[in-house]
Amino acid sequence: MLNHVSIGVTDLTRARRFYDATLGALGYKCLYESAEAAGYGSKSPVMWLLPTKSPVQADAKSGLHFCFDAAHRADVDAFHAAALQAGGHDNGKTGLRPDYGENYYAAFVVDPDGYRLEAYCAKAK
Repeated sequence: MLNHVSIGVTDLTRARRFYDATLGALGYKCLYESAEAAGYGSKSPVMWLLPTKSPVQADAKSGLHFCFDAAHRADVDAFHAAALQAGGHDNGKTGLRPDYGENYYAAFVVDPDGYRLEAYCAKAK
């Protein structure tokens, strides 16, 4: 349904460090980079970072978050650890979320600009 999404970041270099680490833990990488943008994905850029002086203000009550597919539960764990190491903040430790589904394994973090992110795996183990 979605082809791509773009978010504004206050510091593209800082955001690149964060997203290189966290999305790299899920097997995604930066497929496009310039002074004006960075695009992440596996085959083509799906998540774009654009430097801006006035990004959308982070609001924990807005409901906005971005969820990334993880191939394995261990990748969800790695995503969470990498995010915290790269300057993100915990917003929900790794683990099963039975309220969301029987095999809903996820972790939640907040990036340096305040965007809420999730990594999710539906595999039983």
